[in-house]
Amino acid sequence: MKKVMIIIPALNEEEAIGKVIAKVPRNQVEGVKFEVLVIDDGSTDRTIEVAKEHGADYIISHADNWGLGATIRQGLEWAYEQGADIGVMIDSDNEYPADEIDNLINPILKDKADYVLGSRFMKKVRGMTVMRRLGNYVFTLLQSILLGRWITDGQTGMRAFSREVMRDFRIIHDYNYAQVITLNILRQGYRLGQVPINYSVRETGDSFIKFREYMTQVLPAIWEEMTNSPEENIKIIRKEGLSTSVRVC
Repeated sequence: MKKVMIIIPALNEEEAIGKVIAKVPRNQVEGVKFEVLVIDDGSTDRTIEVAKEHGADYIISHADNWGLGATIRQGLEWAYEQGADIGVMIDSDNEYPADEIDNLINPILKDKADYVLGSRFMKKVRGMTVMRRLGNYVFTLLQSILLGRWITDGQTGMRAFSREVMRDFRIIHDYNYAQVITLNILRQGYRLGQVPINYSVRETGDSFIKFREYMTQVLPAIWEEMTNSPEENIKIIRKEGLSTSVRVC
């Protein structure tokens, strides 16, 4: 039986997170057991209560806001420590199709990939603003140039990781993870898979991404990733001095 840990980072997503958890295809994939881990990154609404009500197996709760990069780092490390064979990261805003996780993990189950991106742009995307679409294209193109291979959706909020990748990945800053984690994993020689996914523009809540912060924090992190070897980028492993707790629901 393969153990797949669904990692859902959340910040004030009480209106959407229950829908995401409900869509996880539990008991629908032969030989696969799904468990759901919600990491609440300092929410001030009912995110934790809603996640528990809708069947989260584990909840990690931050008293303070760590940042998405730090949260994903913690979630993948925790999934590895719990013996997960595959980790799946999916956003909590219900933009990404949790009911398509079975397709996302298929390349790893079939030993055709180690790291899989759920690509919005392998299908027609409706409702995304021009500026957001342009930003996605620019940063994805940058990743493709740096890696020398074509990536279709470098900013996707739906990804799958083999156990080996969960052991070896590095995220070298706390604000975000999307660009640096792909650069780090693929520079280590792991195999990339890309599968088309359906996508719906967020209907509730607000994105944490702000253009100024994104440009001033992500670009330097890309530079740091590319100027060091993947194995050297271990300076930032986890937040220190911030309170956290794990609840088994």
